[in-house]
Amino acid sequence: MAGDLTPRGGHATRTAAATAVNPGATGHATAWSVASGPRGRAASSNEWRKRLEIAFFVAPALLLFALFVVVPVVQAARYSVFKWNGLGPLDDFVGLQNYTNALADTIFQRAITNNLTIAALSIAIQLPIGLLIALLLNRKFRGQTAMRVIVFVPYVLAEVVAGVVWKLMLQPEGAVNAFLETIGLGAFTQLWVGDSGVALWTVMAVLTWKYVGLAIVLLLAGLQGVPEDLHEAAQIDGASWWQAQRKITIPLLGPTIRTWMFLSMIGSLQLFDMVWILTKGGPDNATVTMATYLIKQGTERSQYGYSSAVAIILFVISFVLATLFQTFVLNRDAGEDKTAKRRKKVAR
Repeated sequence: MAGDLTPRGGHATRTAAATAVNPGATGHATAWSVASGPRGRAASSNEWRKRLEIAFFVAPALLLFALFVVVPVVQAARYSVFKWNGLGPLDDFVGLQNYTNALADTIFQRAITNNLTIAALSIAIQLPIGLLIALLLNRKFRGQTAMRVIVFVPYVLAEVVAGVVWKLMLQPEGAVNAFLETIGLGAFTQLWVGDSGVALWTVMAVLTWKYVGLAIVLLLAGLQGVPEDLHEAAQIDGASWWQAQRKITIPLLGPTIRTWMFLSMIGSLQLFDMVWILTKGGPDNATVTMATYLIKQGTERSQYGYSSAVAIILFVISFVLATLFQTFVLNRDAGEDKTAKRRKKVAR
């Protein structure tokens, strides 16, 4: 029995000595044994299972994105360096000439200006209107649900249907001029889509009618997240309804407003259908946009290489503005969320 105890005691002594020399050795050995044990293998298996589940659900979306976004952009970039009419092989390489010709074209420059103008006016006009209507519709009254549906109906209408209806109404003998004459404002009748001086403003008015419903619905959704306790506290302190909205509601709607601004900006840069139906970019290129200019160059003049260069320029402008907006505006909300999470952790 004594002989059996001696080696074990020696082993224990050596282990203690090794621990004294390298205190972390035991901890590393324990961690390795846990990681290599049944629990460690189970945790690793669960992690791989989660990764496979994520890949399974994300892969279809990535595949569709690659097929309908990445591949067309790459193809357009390829066509843009050729003088191609849409038929035959790509054998007339012109390099960046299509890009320089497009950027030097005064009509295309006007198209860029119109897109930026529409983007700025959309935010400047639709945001106050949408915010005011959303605040009014957020109050309880009879027919509240019906009114919410009515203000959202224009947005869900197809652009083609809405555009054709408005084009008929804006004709010289259409419903708009007839209504103005009926109420005694015949002096204000216009060639709404035929006068280059008012055509862009007419298009802007139709776009506001069509898309302000999206702003209203998004802002209404944001208003549901504003705590009622804050308004009650403001009323107790003697604040008026408008002061409560200005000091409490609108600041808390900041993330929703910034998200809508991003969507409105991108939609304005890519605007095509409504302008094409109403004016086709006329009269005298007064309402031309980058998208209508692109379509005219490609389908009407068969300059598909040149129109591909215009498409790439449109893509680059949209990408740059979206990146800048994301970096300097939307990331602010992400930073605020991270700060709030840190504060919660510290409080705990």
